[in-house]
Amino acid sequence: MTVALSTVPVDLPEGVNLILGQSHFIKTVEDLHEALVTAVPRIAFGLAFCEASGPRLVRWSGTDDAMCALARDTAQAIGAGHSFVICLRDSFPINVLPVIRQVPEVCRIFCATANPLQVLVGETELGRGIVGVVDGQPPLGVEGEADIAERKALLRRFGYKL
Repeated sequence: MTVALSTVPVDLPEGVNLILGQSHFIKTVEDLHEALVTAVPRIAFGLAFCEASGPRLVRWSGTDDAMCALARDTAQAIGAGHSFVICLRDSFPINVLPVIRQVPEVCRIFCATANPLQVLVGETELGRGIVGVVDGQPPLGVEGEADIAERKALLRRFGYKL
């Protein structure tokens, strides 16, 4: 048995966040949709799920046409069975990750990011699976006092801290 490793680059438009995970059942699409619209009223999102058996389609749903198209295209490029992609506009993963984790079909979340992303995919004779992700770039140093102050100010500007 051999495994071929490849990387799938994911380039996100400005202001878009992506959540990449693994699930186990076609019901994922409806349950994730319901969880997202319940968590954030008027949320702009698209989601796609790679079906791993039967017709093996990219199943999808969402509230925003552009986000739906991006999620479908990304899921199809990754092509790993039972993986799902959620693309969010004008909201942050921190607002929806707790409800996504509560969806019974969700097995794993690989990342939640707005950074440049590479998905590491392993392929065997059975199919494709996500090995891991490269999320953003490596650190250039360690934060100093000014960096700490800016980090704290940023969280307050976003409204996550008082």
